[in-house]
Amino acid sequence: MFYQRFTFRLIFKLLFINLLAIALAYLILNTQLWFTIAGISCVFMGCIISLYNYINQIREDIKRFILAIKTRDHTLNFKNRSTRGSFPELYHSFDEIIKTHKDIQLEQDAVFQLIKTILQQVPVGVIVVRETNSPAGQGEIAFFNEAASSLLGVPAYKYWHRLKQHLPLFTHEVEQIRQGGKRFLELKIQDKLIQLSTEVIPLNLYGSNYTIISFQNIKDEIEQKEIEAWNRLIGVISHEILNSITPISSLSDTVNSMVTNRDFLNKEDLEDLKPAIQTIKRRSEGLLDFVKDYRLIAELPTPELQFHSIGEILQHIKILMQPFAAAKNVKLNVGQTSSKITVNVDLKLVEQALINLVTNSIHALENIDQPLIEINYRLEQNKLFIEVADNGKGVEPDLLEKIFVPFFTTRKAGSGIGLTITRNIMKMHYGSLEVNSIPSERTVFSLVFNYV
Repeated sequence: MFYQRFTFRLIFKLLFINLLAIALAYLILNTQLWFTIAGISCVFMGCIISLYNYINQIREDIKRFILAIKTRDHTLNFKNRSTRGSFPELYHSFDEIIKTHKDIQLEQDAVFQLIKTILQQVPVGVIVVRETNSPAGQGEIAFFNEAASSLLGVPAYKYWHRLKQHLPLFTHEVEQIRQGGKRFLELKIQDKLIQLSTEVIPLNLYGSNYTIISFQNIKDEIEQKEIEAWNRLIGVISHEILNSITPISSLSDTVNSMVTNRDFLNKEDLEDLKPAIQTIKRRSEGLLDFVKDYRLIAELPTPELQFHSIGEILQHIKILMQPFAAAKNVKLNVGQTSSKITVNVDLKLVEQALINLVTNSIHALENIDQPLIEINYRLEQNKLFIEVADNGKGVEPDLLEKIFVPFFTTRKAGSGIGLTITRNIMKMHYGSLEVNSIPSERTVFSLVFNYV
């Protein structure tokens, strides 16, 4: 190995220099051979200079190698030294390391170009801002893809403050969630309204802070979903109205035919009219109740948010629903009523949501052996789940989405608005309503709140 050769040569040179030093000292002290002394002195100095150059050459080459690695200079090579130098293995290793470093750099550049090309092609706007030591708002934009430029109607700016000058609303909304999060916003770009779903992810790489901003126009998707929702709602409303109007219309024709061209009605005619009029009245009241239910969905009050403990919420629902559950022979277990964890909610609306879920569970437990409802909560990442679980009939997989459609119900006497109202209440709290069901085993409805 090169270090073995280096050690041997270094020891040999040092021994030779020491021998020369001893011989020179002896000649100076014991002889008068001045020409010999002068010759040995020259050889002694030459050996010292040779040793210095020998060590300095290695030091300089190592220094050049380290500098090349630091500056990513892949043009440096030690081919001449590896064939004629003192340490061919060392210089050959230097060349191999530089070549490997060059290959790694080329591979990284290729991957970067691949990712950059992909991000340029995706329909999602992506902006990457690198934080600098300049004043606030002066960050450098490291990446600005074509979709971002097209969606925002601006060129690919190099600095954040330039984008801020042209799109103050967009940049303000982004800065509100600079530490990470999602936000929905509407922008008017070139007289066209767009709806952006925006997400911000902070990132630290190699001591530099980056902010990744991704956004996409979801206006078309929202409009499509709205059309689908309206179509479903219109279908349900039409079905309910026709179910009520058809018998009313038919009976009205019957009553009309019975009284047309009649100046008076005998007792028998009146007896015939009574069932028809009562049916018209009953169906009219059903139609009126249907309209009231629709208004109830559409006119939920604006939440008045206050901080309440989970224990307080669970204790309230236990007091409210325990008698109803007991009357139906259903066991109601409400746990963790002493929890001090707080959440910012409208207590009345959340109670209404839980009442709806517990009521649905009680109805789902009809004709079930050992009916049981369990209410608990759990924390998972940045989410708070209040769960209502039962061992009732459950929900079939093909009905999981339909159960949230207004007026859709699987119960004969159900109105079909409870889950719709509950989901709307959760949306007003910027949360969601989730369901997980294994029919006839376990069904869990979860009120999901953002918890920071």
